[in-house]
Amino acid sequence: MAALALKDKLSERALYRSRSAIMFLFVLVLTAVLAVRMFQLQVLEHEAYQTRSEQNRIQVQPLAPRRGLIFDRHGELLADNRAIYNLSLVKERVPDLQQTIEALSALVEVDESDVEEFETRLKRRRRPFEAVMLRSMLSDEERAVLAVNRNRLPGVEITPQTVRHYPYGELFAHAIGSVRRINEDDLRRLDPVRYSASQFMGKRGVEAFYERSLHGDVGYQQVEVDAHGRIRKTIDTDPPAAGQNLSVHLDSHLQIAASAALGLRRGAIVALDPRSGGVLALVSNPSYDPNLFVTGISAAEYGALTSARDTPLFNRAVNGQYAPGSTFKPVVGLAALSHRLVAWDEQIEDRGSFKLANQDRIYRDWSWQKNNSGGQGMVDLNRAIYRSSNVYFYHLGTRLHIDQLVGFASQFGFGQQLALDIADSSAGLLPNPVWKRGAKGEVWYPGDNVNMSIGQGDLLVTPLQLASYAATIANRGRVVRPRLLLSSDAPLVEHDPPPPRPPVEGPSPDDWERIVDAMEDVVHRGNKGFRQNGTAWAYIGRDISYRMAGKSGTAQVVEIKQGEEYDEEELDEYNRKHAWFIAFAPADKPMIALAVLVENGGGGSSVAAPVARQVMDAYLLPKLAVSQVSTGDAL
Repeated sequence: MAALALKDKLSERALYRSRSAIMFLFVLVLTAVLAVRMFQLQVLEHEAYQTRSEQNRIQVQPLAPRRGLIFDRHGELLADNRAIYNLSLVKERVPDLQQTIEALSALVEVDESDVEEFETRLKRRRRPFEAVMLRSMLSDEERAVLAVNRNRLPGVEITPQTVRHYPYGELFAHAIGSVRRINEDDLRRLDPVRYSASQFMGKRGVEAFYERSLHGDVGYQQVEVDAHGRIRKTIDTDPPAAGQNLSVHLDSHLQIAASAALGLRRGAIVALDPRSGGVLALVSNPSYDPNLFVTGISAAEYGALTSARDTPLFNRAVNGQYAPGSTFKPVVGLAALSHRLVAWDEQIEDRGSFKLANQDRIYRDWSWQKNNSGGQGMVDLNRAIYRSSNVYFYHLGTRLHIDQLVGFASQFGFGQQLALDIADSSAGLLPNPVWKRGAKGEVWYPGDNVNMSIGQGDLLVTPLQLASYAATIANRGRVVRPRLLLSSDAPLVEHDPPPPRPPVEGPSPDDWERIVDAMEDVVHRGNKGFRQNGTAWAYIGRDISYRMAGKSGTAQVVEIKQGEEYDEEELDEYNRKHAWFIAFAPADKPMIALAVLVENGGGGSSVAAPVARQVMDAYLLPKLAVSQVSTGDAL
């Protein structure tokens, strides 16, 4: 057996010393690197990292401004703000999102659309630990249930919010408009700073047009947050600037009366103060409740609104474009007078029908079907207005060159967007040969003049335009632009009105007075037999206590072929004629001018005129009673 080798203690000790030296050098190098890095962070880059640290600890958060209020001319609140409470989730604090939503659904009503919209909001850009709404407008009972179960629902919060509220519901929906939730398209065009804390913006009516002033200016708060992004303390606050409060010309009492007068029928009413152009009433029926859009409308509710045949979301008053029918006849008469193509005392024989030279088509008077008569006899311009003789205006249409008629009618604002601050109002259509060639590829025919002379053919107007036209006649040619804004807390950025429109040129002062007299006869001329009565006298003129000037119109919706008879009972309801009536009163010193449209209603005098009378009575009778009491006269 070989002898065991003795340990070499000297060599082991040397090896240990060398390894220790290496380890010491390694530790020394690491310490030196750490010291250099600490020197760099603490001394050389101290200010930069101090700023970063402060930014991680302190955050600046935007604060939403309070939206400005909207009042009517009497101080009635039309658009308010109110506090609601939402059910929200903080994703970072929820252990299991699906289980939590299911637990909440067992406590309060949470439907599929709520969950879908919550998931959409969750995907949007947001701050860590920011609460995301699951359901809005919790009731007091629901809030109490959630409060009791708070301990077993981590990450669930009840968050307060201020939202728009419309006290009158659907009554002012088409006039005031509504706010709606900001969507992705809105975000691409909005100022990201001003809307950094906002969830809603005006999308219709006054709310849309005056959005910049109503919205206000965003505020900010400095808050201290912990490592998880949760707010621990508010350090400083720069409060938001509330939006401007606005007052509009609208009269809530008249709006209620106008809506009641129209009832359940489809149509529109626009009433103006002819002195200022202020919109006193703007009704489009059917309507909708704008409150449904404030915090989000369900897919089923929205689908019902968009698919309804009566189109409640469509604003007939400012966007509905219709043939004006016989309401256009005063324009034709004044145009012919202005170009000296007719005189007030010139008579034209109305035998109930009219034919152009070398044509077989027969253009008939409305009275042909009314009483199968041979027309209305010898007719001058005054009688042609109050009896609404088609044949008389067929003759004027052939005398007027189309450029003369279009040029004169354009002075009233036909074919133009005349309103100052009514969002998205339509311009209608004032056709001419150039338009027809471009739109239809056809030349202008003499028959186009004939159709246009009685407000048919391609001519289209809105109820707002006809109300403005009535106001222009009431003003004897002075044109006013329809407007909604009455006053505001301060000057508005949107309010930069164009210069006044020039007055209508052509008619003499005597022409204006005589056209007003003829329109008064529409309402007040009666007891002289069928062929002598004003067309509206039997329906609204028998017991009226003030002087009203008006003009009825019945606008054809579908073409009736040559040789066929118009049979209302055989037509689908939506293909029947529209009923129009325009009016102003008192005739000598007008305080109100209006246009009434009853879609597919039939006769203008029998259907639309009584509606106009109800609106006029509601507005004028209280004022006239006060005036007569003050002067000591009996009503």
